[in-house]
Amino acid sequence: MQIWVGLGNPGPRYAMHRHNVGFMACDLIADMHDFGPVQKRFQGWTQEGRLGAEKILLLKPATFMNESGRAVGDALRFYKLPIDALTVFHDELDLAPFKIKVKIGGGHAGHNGLRSIDSHCGPEFRRVRIGIGHPGHKDRVHGHVLGNYAKSEIDGLTDMLAAIGAEAHWLATGDNARFMSEIALRQQATD
Repeated sequence: MQIWVGLGNPGPRYAMHRHNVGFMACDLIADMHDFGPVQKRFQGWTQEGRLGAEKILLLKPATFMNESGRAVGDALRFYKLPIDALTVFHDELDLAPFKIKVKIGGGHAGHNGLRSIDSHCGPEFRRVRIGIGHPGHKDRVHGHVLGNYAKSEIDGLTDMLAAIGAEAHWLATGDNARFMSEIALRQQATD
């Protein structure tokens, strides 16, 4: 079993924030691959399903971003899973909008959700970094991250999320490079 966590903040007022793109990715994966119904567990919302032979538990923490590690730690401990069974989908300022990079481990670069997971579980988990771009000046970061996607960004967002969902099976098998490559090819086709 693998646990895939989407980071975001709970509640409708945050739904379209750039900071919630991890929630959006999990929702799309669940919809595209017919995951089971939403259940309230591990201080969050879960859905179970399969990607090929791999059983996946999707988790969206309901703890707000800066306490995400509590929910993630609860789920890992419950299933007695090692840290390498964990994948976290999160927004990334240091990537151009809608670009995807996967890496194992690393720092949190000021991301409070990653900081919380690091402190509860350790840093050596797989991260699906979803680019939201940098607003240009550090004084504008807070408003950018906690701002809604603009109407002009919706097509790019939709295409990127669809690509994540369509290529998620590569993540399930551990082929991070193929996942990134296939998403890049899909994005080139829509440009």
